[in-house]
Amino acid sequence: MTDIKLIALDVDGTLVNPEGTVSDANIKAVQKAKDKGIHVLLSTGRSLSRCRDIADQLGRSSYIVTINGGEIYNQDFELVDQTLLDPHHVSRLWELKEEHGLYFWSSTEQGIFNSQEPFDKEIEEYNWLKFGFDIEDDEIREAILQELNGNQDLEVTNSSPTNIEVNPTGVTKAAALLKVCEWLDLQMENVMAVGDSMNDIAMIRESGVGVAMGNAQDEVKQEAAFVTGTNAEDGVAQAIEKILNS
Repeated sequence: MTDIKLIALDVDGTLVNPEGTVSDANIKAVQKAKDKGIHVLLSTGRSLSRCRDIADQLGRSSYIVTINGGEIYNQDFELVDQTLLDPHHVSRLWELKEEHGLYFWSSTEQGIFNSQEPFDKEIEEYNWLKFGFDIEDDEIREAILQELNGNQDLEVTNSSPTNIEVNPTGVTKAAALLKVCEWLDLQMENVMAVGDSMNDIAMIRESGVGVAMGNAQDEVKQEAAFVTGTNAEDGVAQAIEKILNS
């Protein structure tokens, strides 16, 4: 194993178990890594408001990567980096949502909106960070993916096999971690990244040690240095222990 000095952990499907909580084993493993001087940070598709409780549970971290890299916060939860999504693209995403009757969610500077809590102003009045769909119908999902993947201004990933997540092009967890490494005077070869979905694949591919969860999508497993246990089996703790004992 390379000299790991930073561990980046995805949240959903990775750090949290199927019940949505962080296991004692994962918490203890994170603390053990920190005790050895390793930075451990969240690298998630969630917004800060939806992961801050988990960050607090794990203890202070040098940085937190949120919204797939759309925002980065420091240890005091102060915003230090942000990339916005052009409202022009959001207008088209909204058209697709209306055309197919899709469930949507979004992250903006003004808050989180979804099909249960829709936004109430014009699209141009928000500062957009991410827009997403959940699409059960395979044909509709593939048709929308084909259109979005043809747009060079968009970064298209997912956090589950049925959803689509859209960020501005170049916004990935890997790109965010590269910035964090520069701030901490580290290299990407010093990073172990753990995840399960397509929004994790870039950081898994570009880190010194990329780890796929046992419940990860197949494409993610193919890019990983090794596959750990599932999120129901404390796979994060297993991966950390493997690194610490190597």
